[in-house]
Amino acid sequence: MNDLHSDAPLYIKVHEKDNVAIIVNAGGLPEGTVFPCGLRLTERVPQGHKVALADVAQGEAVVRYGEIIGYAVRPIPRGSWVSESFIELPTPPLLRELPLATKVPPPQPPLEGFTFEGYLNPDGSVGTKNILGITTSVQCVSGVLDYAVKRIKEELLPQYPQVDDVVAIHHTYGCGVAIQAPDAEIPIRTLRNIAAHPNFGGELMVVGLGCEKLQPDRLITDKDNASKIVSLQDYQGFIPMVRAIMEMAEARLERLNRRKRVTCPASGLTVGLQCGGSDAFSGITANPAVGYAADLLVRAGATVLFSEVTEVRDAVHLLTPRAVNEEVGRALIREMEWYDAYLQRGQADRSANPTPGNKKGGLANIVEKSLGSIVKSGSSPITAVLAPGEKAAQKGLIFAATPASDFVCGTLQLASGINVQVFTTGRGTPYGLAMAPVIKVASRDSLAEQWPDLIDINAGRIAGGEATIEDVGWEIFRFILDVASGRKQTWAEHWGLHNAISLFNPAPVT
Repeated sequence: MNDLHSDAPLYIKVHEKDNVAIIVNAGGLPEGTVFPCGLRLTERVPQGHKVALADVAQGEAVVRYGEIIGYAVRPIPRGSWVSESFIELPTPPLLRELPLATKVPPPQPPLEGFTFEGYLNPDGSVGTKNILGITTSVQCVSGVLDYAVKRIKEELLPQYPQVDDVVAIHHTYGCGVAIQAPDAEIPIRTLRNIAAHPNFGGELMVVGLGCEKLQPDRLITDKDNASKIVSLQDYQGFIPMVRAIMEMAEARLERLNRRKRVTCPASGLTVGLQCGGSDAFSGITANPAVGYAADLLVRAGATVLFSEVTEVRDAVHLLTPRAVNEEVGRALIREMEWYDAYLQRGQADRSANPTPGNKKGGLANIVEKSLGSIVKSGSSPITAVLAPGEKAAQKGLIFAATPASDFVCGTLQLASGINVQVFTTGRGTPYGLAMAPVIKVASRDSLAEQWPDLIDINAGRIAGGEATIEDVGWEIFRFILDVASGRKQTWAEHWGLHNAISLFNPAPVT
């Protein structure tokens, strides 16, 4: 990066091998701009987009992050804008040839003494919120549940001030589906693990219809499942249905109201990492800062999940060497292979991932996006791999396989047990989760300034030199502890913003 001056033209070159850099200045820079190093722009280059640092011949590699992000389809002169249309996708890493557990990072010194105030559950899990969760077993009952939840919030919830919220978990699964198909296990275990989420304190309710394929008792694993299920076809009329839901809810509200926050070690945290509306700054500001915070969490004994298969696939060769052993490395490859086959069945490929907003923010293709995305994982060893919707059962850094869709990824991470999520964004999104707090981290100053009442932490300060990756990483780490303790609210919590649960169902619909 060039030296920082008030109006100085700035670019960021990530790696010494890079032959492109991204423009830092808000609004971009005009043709004729000269950098202190002597580089002169031959045309206007927008903020976040790439400028060629040297002449790139046709067929020559375009390099960012020290990795090949593609090949030039035409000559690209020094000082010109490296448009996405000038870059051809490289071949993805060959999965069967990847090194496994060859560069396992050494353990970092433990980070001791950090705690948060959480809700300790009998099974040892820790909640960061105190919520009555009510899930459906089939979409048919959604309207009845919404009516009942509205009345519960208006008539009952004010009597139980220690309960944060009542959350209806709607989904489109349950009937009209191939319930015995092998891939049906994904939505079923997702719902089953969501039902056991630590923020529900073991008090989840299920509202079913009675004739659905996904019978409610498949969502509850304990023996006392009958006391947690309301089946609407058992009742004579609408009002008795609503009354039954409210009566069951009130008994649970009474118990949840007795929950108290207690001091818990930071190891009780399960933190999900995600990015959405990414831009070219995401991989050099927000994601590295989150990666630093992820390392701090791992050192403190916590569980950290990173996800999004299509935003890992083209950088997986940088991850398999970090697997703690060959078994974990093979599991990582297994999830990449499964998703390759899934995309192939739908006649799609990895090039479908970048959105128009990603491209407008300077990301040329999925390779560049992936290289910036995996930085969220920090530098710790990868200790485990979860298939979609599986629950985390150990500490450390874990890859939880999910699609890159914000909503589907968030749903699957909830099933895996996250009690806080950290979400980086460059283009901006009001995304949130009702079941767990979402901390929003901006990659650019201009986004943080545009959305001061939606962005929680501004990592854009890193690009201008006002803060380091370590500074913002520690800020994120401490903010996680405060949010998990209820001492601070995220903006999404403040405004009550949240997205609906979105199941991943690759199985047939009948």
